[in-house]
Amino acid sequence: VMELMTGGELFDHIIKKETFDEDMAQKIMAPVFDAVIYCHERGIIHRDIKPENLLLSGKNLDESIIKISDFGLARYINSEEDKLATTTCGTPGYVAPEILNKKPYDHRCDFWSLAVVLFIMLSGTPPFFHEDNFELFDLIKAGKYEFDAPAWKIISKEAKDLITKL
Repeated sequence: VMELMTGGELFDHIIKKETFDEDMAQKIMAPVFDAVIYCHERGIIHRDIKPENLLLSGKNLDESIIKISDFGLARYINSEEDKLATTTCGTPGYVAPEILNKKPYDHRCDFWSLAVVLFIMLSGTPPFFHEDNFELFDLIKAGKYEFDAPAWKIISKEAKDLITKL
């Protein structure tokens, strides 16, 4: 149970706004990165980060607090002891390739998902898209995406570099 988040899901704001400028994306995503890092420092991986699981405290994005919800797929891991996760789980467009490849994985799967969310916020389009999930999974496993949509022309090389490194 958590407090009422009257601003709804980040997903709804993305649909309404279509794209975010870098300043707004940073304002929204910095606390999410902080929260994910906090969880990782405690050995928790979320495994289902997506805009639908990022909730806002109010309708005004400039004044809202954002929180991560739905820890239903989360689990403890300890990378230092080589205790890794192996369960195939997550939401198709946001899942990391190592999960799809059925390889043991760690907290970095959450950073992949954060990169997908950030990509969508900045461009209004997902980095990987296909109507068929099997085809979508092949695209994700290949890890090939482009910064060629018109929205990317005004996005800094630093933002693109962050997404690439995530």
